[in-house]
Amino acid sequence: MRRPLHARPGVAIAMALLAGSALAPTASASHAARSAGPEPADTTVEQVPYAMDSSNQAAWWTPAATYKGRGQYTYFAFNEPGSTESTHRPAVARRDPDGAWSRLPLLEKNGKQAEFTDDLGHNQPSIARDGSGRLHVFTSMHTDTWRYYRSDSAGGKLTDHATELPDQGERITYPVLTTAPNGDLYLAARVGDGNDQRPGKLYHWDDGAAEWSLAGTFASAANRAVYPDDLQVDPSGRVHILYQWSKAPSSAYRHALSYLRYDPATGTFADSTGTPVTTPTTPAGADVIQGLTAGEEWSSDNDGYRGPAVQSAKLALDGAVPKVAYRYRSADSEGDFRVYYAAPRDGDWSRRTVHAGGQTRAALGITSDGTVGERVYYVTESGSDRVFAATESAGTWTARSATPGLTPDRLAVRRDSDGNDVLYLPDTEHNRLYYARR
Repeated sequence: MRRPLHARPGVAIAMALLAGSALAPTASASHAARSAGPEPADTTVEQVPYAMDSSNQAAWWTPAATYKGRGQYTYFAFNEPGSTESTHRPAVARRDPDGAWSRLPLLEKNGKQAEFTDDLGHNQPSIARDGSGRLHVFTSMHTDTWRYYRSDSAGGKLTDHATELPDQGERITYPVLTTAPNGDLYLAARVGDGNDQRPGKLYHWDDGAAEWSLAGTFASAANRAVYPDDLQVDPSGRVHILYQWSKAPSSAYRHALSYLRYDPATGTFADSTGTPVTTPTTPAGADVIQGLTAGEEWSSDNDGYRGPAVQSAKLALDGAVPKVAYRYRSADSEGDFRVYYAAPRDGDWSRRTVHAGGQTRAALGITSDGTVGERVYYVTESGSDRVFAATESAGTWTARSATPGLTPDRLAVRRDSDGNDVLYLPDTEHNRLYYARR
């Protein structure tokens, strides 16, 4: 049933089949764009009843988690307004199965709510719930030492546990995390602040032992920086990692979107074909989903570079098969970052265009199931509706407004155990955070 709060009664997209891992995805005129009507009435939309700071926006983060107990629980980590306009205070909004909301602030050792300086695209929170009911939040790190908060029991206060992480004293950026089927957690982050190299590392939370350990450095190369995008764990416990590369020390424009799979049972890494991979990977040796195309350069010029680049990507699993949504600006896209879908096929990656009808924001989501297939979520730069969900049928992607009448400008998506897509939707212009289930 749709909840009435701010939910009012839904763009055209293009699709193309692609070949060759180093070729640019392009829109194809042979595939007509299709749009759909209003969203079905079984979508729930609610405004989260807590103040949201305008700094609550990122592309890489994993700010939503779900849990099935006596019903479906949802946890949204977000930035609240701070004591000044340039600060924020991280907190968690919890939605119970009956729809009641409660708020959990992140607390320092002195009992006061944590507060940090705003830093768009960096100082945002990621969250996961372990198998014992403890919540884990990593937040507000842009080459900072660990900022990590955890509850010691289900429903407990979120307090500072930063000293319990490996790599104490290292500078951390872009923490993304997920929960494994056995209740363990995995965390990927960029580690270090060197000007010549910034690697990506994978960490493991053992739920039974209640401790973190380093699983390994999965990506590192001279003159390159790693950008973790997403993590998922399949039913066999293998960890699927999605990440990008930039010229060191950093860049808003990334390249060589890559995939890697980690098997904790053996401590080994593999590519999408199951072939063992030596780690840390490099751009030359990684399983690259989107290779460089004509005119693409490794540049750290955020103001002047106008060439092809990747910006934001997300991962879903169909069983153990990775499915990827990502944004790419090609030489023929007139400056727009289009939205693409990729999946393994015949030993390589098949890539198809999902949306080529105008500029998008650095905000993506993707979910997968055995019946509907994949849903790719994206945000347009403008319009009376901003968030769209696209599905594929008979070779054509069809997009539908996911939140008719609302204008969120960022998103995150988690699929709950009942098969619902739970959407985390910040509207930073109006400082509102929305929950949607569809």
